[in-house]
Amino acid sequence: MSNQPEASLRESLARLERAPLSSVLAKLGNFLGRGGIQAYIVGGLVRDILLGQETADIDLTVAGDALDAARRAAAALGGSYVLLDDQNRIARVVLPDQSAPSVRKQWEVDFSTLEDSIDDDLARRDFTINAMAIDLAGFLRGPDFTRLIDPMGGWHDLHHGRLRAVSETIFVADAARLLRAVRLSAELGFTIDETTETLIQGDARLIAGIAGERVRDELLGMLATSRAGQSLFLLDRLDLLPAIFPELDAARGVEQPIEHFWDVFEHSLRTVMALDFLLRQGTWDYEGEAVLSVVPWSETLARHFTGEVSGGGSRRAIVKLAALFHDIGKPQTKTTEPGGRARFLGHAQTGAAIATAILQRLRFSGKEIKLVETEILHHLRPTQMTQPDSTAPTRRAMYRYFRDTGDAGIDILFLSLADHLATRGPNINLTYWREHAQVVEYVLSQQFTQKDIVSPSRLLDGHDLISIFALSPGPKIGELLEAVREAQAAGELTTREEAVEYIRQLLTSAQ
Repeated sequence: MSNQPEASLRESLARLERAPLSSVLAKLGNFLGRGGIQAYIVGGLVRDILLGQETADIDLTVAGDALDAARRAAAALGGSYVLLDDQNRIARVVLPDQSAPSVRKQWEVDFSTLEDSIDDDLARRDFTINAMAIDLAGFLRGPDFTRLIDPMGGWHDLHHGRLRAVSETIFVADAARLLRAVRLSAELGFTIDETTETLIQGDARLIAGIAGERVRDELLGMLATSRAGQSLFLLDRLDLLPAIFPELDAARGVEQPIEHFWDVFEHSLRTVMALDFLLRQGTWDYEGEAVLSVVPWSETLARHFTGEVSGGGSRRAIVKLAALFHDIGKPQTKTTEPGGRARFLGHAQTGAAIATAILQRLRFSGKEIKLVETEILHHLRPTQMTQPDSTAPTRRAMYRYFRDTGDAGIDILFLSLADHLATRGPNINLTYWREHAQVVEYVLSQQFTQKDIVSPSRLLDGHDLISIFALSPGPKIGELLEAVREAQAAGELTTREEAVEYIRQLLTSAQ
């Protein structure tokens, strides 16, 4: 980035000239220009243009009625119109991306109403790096005719990687900005300036008034980054974490057995940092190179974790959420043995219930909640799949594992590795670590290549059992069919005839 704002803007626009975004902006500008509507590119889009980052979100502020302008733009450009806020006159136009129709990309263009001057509009925004604008008409004339409107010094803060509040009242005006500050810091790798941090701490109590879905969206954006664990520590330092998750606060200072380096609270946050590392996003301070060298990774795994669960949340964001809550049930289940050792029997079940209540409060989708619940409930399973005298899980153990965990099975394997790292910390034993990683690699290889273990083909159904053995419909039918599937996955059965004989033996032994 050039050290002068106008030169920086020209360089950025020159790079943008042949990009799909430039074409979309040109269509919007030509349409609005024909209608005599003055419009400005504002907000995060200007920031991203200057940073050279790709985006599918466009923010425009227009002189006149934004709702009418958006409605007509949608009709003229083949898009769809979405009313976002009738009172504040904000609407969205969703346009198909003609440059990549095969991948179903789309552009989201938000129209807001310019009530007075553009400088006044920018003064009401959140952070200086989001309080810059470009006249859309000037943009259409080319880089040499485009001026950066920057009354708050946003370019200077962008140049120095700094997040700074536009005014002292930005969080009072919209408390969601408290979380947005940390999310943007994580996404951009920027630091929050001291004055803004002080403002956040002073207004942290306002977080209670934010709608659950807005908290959810900011959290998912934060957790999707490579700095998710660091962001959680920052949220805590800014007094936001206990305001969002008061249930997690009970874990502070809860001591654990000697193999744990940190208490329950810090262990939980460190587990998220460990996942950042294991998912090839972040770093780890303790034997990082030796630790990562034995952890399996592939394009298939990368696609798995970047895949969307529902509502925009990725698998890697959801599993990090499970990591944060995986031990949230420990304070309620802690007991101390006569010798002084702490025990947490049933903490996974208790924690899954607590996490479910939290996520329901924050309006997570049913699929997201179920995934987190399953990951917490079974987070200890990967280390329980092998016997002390065995180096690999049995086929039966793997079948039971994937039967019980479903599509969360892969995620839990990586959660168990992160849990291990965040347990030992600087005291990591690389021999034990390699053994754990080898088990995970073996289970993954079987999951991907041995479908007869994970999901064996059906040899019999309920009608077969009723007709062959004269059984009555009921739960017993399901139990017998499950016994067949488990034996089949273990390699004990391969044919229909063997399955029939196996059930005959079960029924005989039960008499």
